[in-house]
Amino acid sequence: MRLLEHADLSAGNTLALPCVARYLARPESLEEVAAALASARTEQCPVRVLGEGSNVVLAAYLDALVLQPANRGIRCLEQTDDTVLVEVAAGENWDAFVGHCVDKGWYGLENLSLIPGSVGASPFQNIGAYGVELADVLEDLDAVSLQDGVAHTFSRAQCGFAYRDSVFKSSQAGRWLIWRVRLRLSRHFRPQLGYGELQQQFAALPAAQQDADGLRQLVIRIRQDKLPDPAELPNAGSFFKNPVIPAAQHQALKARFPGLVSYAQPGGDWKLAAGWLIEQAGFKGLRDGALGMHARQALVLVNHGDASAEQVRRFAGRVRQAVSDKFGVTLEQEPVLFD
Repeated sequence: MRLLEHADLSAGNTLALPCVARYLARPESLEEVAAALASARTEQCPVRVLGEGSNVVLAAYLDALVLQPANRGIRCLEQTDDTVLVEVAAGENWDAFVGHCVDKGWYGLENLSLIPGSVGASPFQNIGAYGVELADVLEDLDAVSLQDGVAHTFSRAQCGFAYRDSVFKSSQAGRWLIWRVRLRLSRHFRPQLGYGELQQQFAALPAAQQDADGLRQLVIRIRQDKLPDPAELPNAGSFFKNPVIPAAQHQALKARFPGLVSYAQPGGDWKLAAGWLIEQAGFKGLRDGALGMHARQALVLVNHGDASAEQVRRFAGRVRQAVSDKFGVTLEQEPVLFD
């Protein structure tokens, strides 16, 4: 492995923002991780971890060593009549891994199909879709300290999972490189159909297609209908988290806006649909220069041309302010800012 100097990451982020990193390394082993960290110490260079660039906003220049895990491998560690423990390397593509699991008869990830990015990025923000989160199936993971290069195992509880969050993204941000993940999956297909749209469309499938692959293909079709392909229209997926508010605030908003899209949460809080809030604030399909919110899904910020990270920051701020002014709700950005 060698360090690449002045590495162009413009094609390595799904928002297609121009970006050059001082150094880039793609380690395939823990020994190569250690060597890269040693080089960073010699160069007195900070270290950043990047997966496939699907949930980030990259600055024009990163004065850092960017580590992009390139390890590969999927293996079954143990199997019972009901479950299977699967270990997967951080460098594997997430959706390809989901497809592999379905083919092998390892179930539980179907609702997470077509989420872009690498396996290593999945615990970072606790990916989720259609009522399923990574936290539901994660057993534990191995992560390497960026300070001393020592590998540690994190249990599910130690990962501190929350809605689109983990300790790796929040309280211990910038300290770890997730290297290997272990998931406890089922050997029996039990479809998770808590979302009405998914339940209705799955029930409408021919009986022969009401299996794990049928659910996976259905999720893929729904996502493709709603979300633009980054290869055709650069984007980072959902740009804002769905805000969670107390019951009293929800009741007041519901009285003012009867069409408010919201979902009851355990403990009495309510989750609001950020896309609906943005649409009502007038931003669905709105374009300002190279940037805009997608015409079919107001939650997705898209780059129509040559936008920069600074322009993204300003445009996202406009959206956030408009929603705050209209609803008194603060939107939180989901993609991580690299600067």
